[in-house]
Amino acid sequence: MPLITARRTGLVGQVIEQLRTSVTSGEWQVGQRIPNETVLVESLGVGRNTVREAVRALAHVGILEVRQGDGTYVRATSEVSGALRRLCGAEWREVLQVRRALEVEGARLAAARRTAEDLVELRALLARRDACLANSDTDEFARADADFHFVVVRSSHNATLTELYRGLMEAIAASVASGREATFEVVDHGVLLDHIAAGDVEGAARTAAELIDGALAELPPCP
Repeated sequence: MPLITARRTGLVGQVIEQLRTSVTSGEWQVGQRIPNETVLVESLGVGRNTVREAVRALAHVGILEVRQGDGTYVRATSEVSGALRRLCGAEWREVLQVRRALEVEGARLAAARRTAEDLVELRALLARRDACLANSDTDEFARADADFHFVVVRSSHNATLTELYRGLMEAIAASVASGREATFEVVDHGVLLDHIAAGDVEGAARTAAELIDGALAELPPCP
């Protein structure tokens, strides 16, 4: 999405929103370096101080990260995601416990609210996940598994829950990228999908909990 020239009133706020839109629209991906200050000044038609204030504000809430001598990078897709990225320094057990809470409620609501379109997407993702598992394609399996769980939560049709979960998944991805790994027990995710398709609210919640409990059980005991 090309940046548009900002109006002269509330310049900083307008620039913040335009930069935010470039992130949320996917034009600027997480981990990507954004255009430098000179390019932004020319594109937006504002002064350097205005651009610097806008970048500083988005860095403060965790959406951008300014790396001295290197540039400014996208750190998260929203303020919620930016805050949850701080979980990377927390105990992995705590991250999984938060994920469990969100996934259980997401599955519960998905069983009650899923649409026919949601089920089609979930079945396609499950098939992709299982194919990656059969082919021992670890990287693609991880992506397919994450996509499946995200769409389960999105099928709750609760925007706040979905955004919280999106932010948490970014935190998990950052933890893995920084060297922290967790082994997930392979559980038949088709059982979860069957409960959601059947509208079995309690069965969906119970299965979602069991999936994360398997990962928690493999962690070393707390000191």
